[in-house]
Amino acid sequence: MKVPGRGDGTGRGHGGSLVAPVSRADFRRVAGRFASGIVVVSTSLDGIGHAMTVTAFTSVSLEPLLVLFCAEKIARFHDAVLATRTWAVSVLNEDSGKTARWLATRGRPLEGQLDAFRHHPGPLTAAPILDDALAAMECRTTAVHDGGDHSIVVGEVLAVSEPKPGSAPLLYYASGYARLTDSSA
Repeated sequence: MKVPGRGDGTGRGHGGSLVAPVSRADFRRVAGRFASGIVVVSTSLDGIGHAMTVTAFTSVSLEPLLVLFCAEKIARFHDAVLATRTWAVSVLNEDSGKTARWLATRGRPLEGQLDAFRHHPGPLTAAPILDDALAAMECRTTAVHDGGDHSIVVGEVLAVSEPKPGSAPLLYYASGYARLTDSSA
């Protein structure tokens, strides 16, 4: 089935109207209507902890156990995680807005960037795991795919833990942090 304006060569949408290109602002606004959890992905390179707030994270497979996240190619974290090929994921709880904002700040000092947050090295990867995380995973990169201005990093899950289970997750919705209003969901 051909969709008007999508490969039929007419440049026209439903009802024959012209289809305008999607602007970045419109795309960001509409994509932001999808609520997502917030994680911190971290790695350790030459004894220095690197970390980044991530909303583009998902499970991929149960056999083998795989997850993925997307890292912007211009971020310092991008090169560090590709070099180490091992990383940890800390799922943020609803009280972790300060952590999420700090680790999403461009140009923050690399040295000591995690000093304000209790964390420990993962036993398998040495990647920092946040002590207040709802859940954590240690991973080894199995594939990296091009995703435009991001890399899609796929990793095998080596270990899981629940440093501080029991609270609700921090969410990202419409370009801001949000909480679940009904935790029975």
